Amino acid sequence: MKEVIIEGLGKYTPSHLVTNDQLSEIIDTSDEWIYSRTGIKSRYISKGEDTSYMAAKAGEKALENANISPLDVDLLIVATCTPDMFTPSTACIVQSIIGADNALAFDISAACSGFIYGLDVAKAMMTSNNYKHALVIGAENLSKSLDWEDRSTCVLFGDGAGAAVLSKSDNLGLMSSFCKSVGEKYKCLTIGGNDVDSPFVESKTIRDSKLRMDGGEIFKFATSVIVNSINKILEENNLDINDIDYIIPHQANVRIIQYAAKKLKVDMDKFYMNMEEYGNTSGASIPIAISDMSEKGLLKKDSKIILVGFGAGLTYGATLINWAI
Repeated sequence: MKEVIIEGLGKYTPSHLVTNDQLSEIIDTSDEWIYSRTGIKSRYISKGEDTSYMAAKAGEKALENANISPLDVDLLIVATCTPDMFTPSTACIVQSIIGADNALAFDISAACSGFIYGLDVAKAMMTSNNYKHALVIGAENLSKSLDWEDRSTCVLFGDGAGAAVLSKSDNLGLMSSFCKSVGEKYKCLTIGGNDVDSPFVESKTIRDSKLRMDGGEIFKFATSVIVNSINKILEENNLDINDIDYIIPHQANVRIIQYAAKKLKVDMDKFYMNMEEYGNTSGASIPIAISDMSEKGLLKKDSKIILVGFGAGLTYGATLINWAI
């Protein structure tokens, strides 16, 4: 049976960079306050690019990087919690934009864990359906869902997209995944949908369409599951943390990574972080980070990396990859 490898990577961010100092001009905050608590200095904010546009741009770059035609894509998955619309899926819109006419396309809603979920689903479908190539994209336009008067959340997030082309190969690639969810904690991070309202409803349900987060609960959840997920992956594959070249976490908060490093008894250099520039881009953060690493030449053939994510749902998971290119 063929293995599944990551053959190409791409990313896209809006051109509009917003620094902490610029945010301090519109809300009561400061660069020192934000950076000391999160490790974030700036973020890219859309000035009109919606999720499908950013996803398509990242996907096209990944296909070009892999030297694969859009017509060769059998499966197209977009992981996002900020779709253009409830229906059709953002993946179908991306399919139209890039011309991936032969692909099965659909979205995954797992927020910051979405890209990891997407890799797991794509690998399973490639194995069971004999698909040769898949395009998995994490894309978010979080700025359209933020309350720009809430300094506890609006300073954290940014917009962007990252993409990976998955291909069948004789080389070892996606080795193992571990994905879970804790639905009982769903209220900890929400973006509300349509109100429940019709001529037949006795009591209308009003939903808040802005992002709301219980930061304390999310921090406790994240610091627990990031360590547990990594240890689970290591145990299942009979590996030691020292066998891993890089851990690429969801880019949420530097304090979460510091806590995880301490618990795992590893140096912070083991973790790749780029949240200082991009902020928290939810489902896009991990593929943007991998793309950055590839551009910097940090990923060598047969390097072992672990992707680990956590987010709304609550969802979490990790993926072990043997870098094959």
